[in-house]
Amino acid sequence: MSREEWTPEEKVEVLERRIAALERILRISQILTSTLQLEPLLQTITQAATELTGTEAGSIMLVDKNTGELRFEAVSGSKREEVKRITVPLEGSIAGWIVREGKPLLIPDARKDPRFYTQVDETTDFKTRSILGVPLQVRGEIIGVLEALNKTGDGVFTQDDMHTLSTLAAHAAIAIENARLVTEIQRAYEELSELDRLKSDFVAIASHELQTPLTVILGYASFLKKETTGAASEQVDAVIQSALRLRSLIDDMVNLRHIETGEAELELEQLLLNELVTTITTEFASLAEARKQNVGLKLPSQPLLVEADRQKLHLVLANLLSNAIKFTPEGGRILVAVEPKGNEVWVSVRDTGIGIPPREQERIFDRFYQVEPSLTRRFEGMGLGLSIAKGMVELHGGRIWVESVEGMGSSFTFTLPLLEE
Repeated sequence: MSREEWTPEEKVEVLERRIAALERILRISQILTSTLQLEPLLQTITQAATELTGTEAGSIMLVDKNTGELRFEAVSGSKREEVKRITVPLEGSIAGWIVREGKPLLIPDARKDPRFYTQVDETTDFKTRSILGVPLQVRGEIIGVLEALNKTGDGVFTQDDMHTLSTLAAHAAIAIENARLVTEIQRAYEELSELDRLKSDFVAIASHELQTPLTVILGYASFLKKETTGAASEQVDAVIQSALRLRSLIDDMVNLRHIETGEAELELEQLLLNELVTTITTEFASLAEARKQNVGLKLPSQPLLVEADRQKLHLVLANLLSNAIKFTPEGGRILVAVEPKGNEVWVSVRDTGIGIPPREQERIFDRFYQVEPSLTRRFEGMGLGLSIAKGMVELHGGRIWVESVEGMGSSFTFTLPLLEE
């Protein structure tokens, strides 16, 4: 009987069945979108396919990105693991035809179809009579096939079944792709975590193993310095400077590790911030003068009292000043400013240096991060100073940020809580 010959009652019945199926698909879709683990998601889709089409079994095959073959990822029944080891070629199989053509396919009598792949039935002792298969498609790409097998009783697949299964497949394909992406992200995160752990272990071992021989080198070099003159003395000076540079790098690695592991502790004392900033700025003035840079200091008229770790605060400001001097050309200007803001104080180091590109400013405080590529950069360093400064400031309950215009300079600012006098 054609649709034109249906009675009004039959049309209403068909419409009600479709509405009921769509309502069930909507409920199932809500479950699918909240399931981000691939294995249970695939089983849910398979179960939903059999329920919605009134069939004995269902399966999901996904295209293997490496081999291009179809692999069973979910099947109903008791022999799931055996079936998962079976691969189905794209050529000469019903599922392969669905993938290649990108169209649904209804096979009333599977045994009579030359494309029927018998290995699954042989493995599971299941007898396939009829097959309804639809493609799983995401953004125009076929990622697999959803199949329903054997209508229960003496029923036969209808166009309504094909429409229902296709609708389910459209929701399922998106859910599968999302679950795959989540799995890939989790795997990438685990790999990054492992790399991070290995790097931290390396930093800990390297800094520990280098400290003893470095102490010996500095000791002998200092002794030789006293015993030599002229050119030999200059060569010893070069050795001492290189050793001191290496010790500074080791100290940076140790400080960073203590921050990351939560081992960094503050030795708090009440400090007059004006005096501390003046002392540190004066220490760096000669280095800036050697580069023909002008260093200015702007302090408030009233003394500002903070509770802080003197050594760690010294390290923060020293790192910022060192960077300002390093990245500012000869003749440039550097200004250290201290300004009370409500119940906190802002300490800024501003320069007229090379500046930082906008795209790099978010990452500038990441450990080991440097704006220039490591093989071509013009400036020395391991990219730890700003990361350490950020960690030290945050230990004090403060914040640190950068404002910069490429080619015109940068301003690094950190905050500290003020103490009431």
